[in-house]
Amino acid sequence: MADWAPIAKEYDPLKAGSIDGTDEEPHDRAIWRAMLARYVPNKGVTGDPNLTLFVARLNLQTTEEKLREVFSRYGDIRKVRLVRDLVTGFSKGYAFVEYKEERALLKAHRDANRLVIDQHEIFVDFELERTLKGWIPRRLGGGFGGKKESGQLRFGGRDRPFRKPINLPNVKNDFYGEGSSEKRNWSREGTRDWRTRERDHERSRDKRWGERERPWAWGDSERDSREERSRGRDRRDRDR
Repeated sequence: MADWAPIAKEYDPLKAGSIDGTDEEPHDRAIWRAMLARYVPNKGVTGDPNLTLFVARLNLQTTEEKLREVFSRYGDIRKVRLVRDLVTGFSKGYAFVEYKEERALLKAHRDANRLVIDQHEIFVDFELERTLKGWIPRRLGGGFGGKKESGQLRFGGRDRPFRKPINLPNVKNDFYGEGSSEKRNWSREGTRDWRTRERDHERSRDKRWGERERPWAWGDSERDSREERSRGRDRRDRDR
């Protein structure tokens, strides 16, 4: 908890897949791929990464000229690179804007996020590919993006920072198995084992209850019938 921060200072695919950065095991295949990936930043990309902004969620019709027009409000621009598909040449919806001064970079980072360009609300962050240690892009299971529908949300970035972990007290034999003796197994097998033990416990309890009732519920049937008839006669005699 002492070194916890809402924004990741170093990229870890396992932590990025956790809402609070405390996961110990990957919960989807993409995290496994990112953990096994050995990504090397594109050496063909030029420019100063410490003066470059990442701009995403662009309208596919937005052009470099439009981006230059908008982002030049914050300072002098050195270069705008709109990422396009190598085959079709169409925009992929994100770009990089390099400034000449750090002051302009910080101002754009602060004010341009959630700006609407061509009817699209954009997302702005610092470039991470060459500045964040251990960075793995989204296409390899990493990144800080993702949609709820895909089930592959990533945390620790500006758009979706880590939530502060909640420390639960260690209670022995508690329902969630958070005690010091052992941790709860969240796998399907662990869930099946828990259900099996619960079902066996119910059966054992029913069996013990049946044995407890058996001496008087299943006694000598003939003796019980005689006693019942005798009690019936006594009641009739009193009524007369």
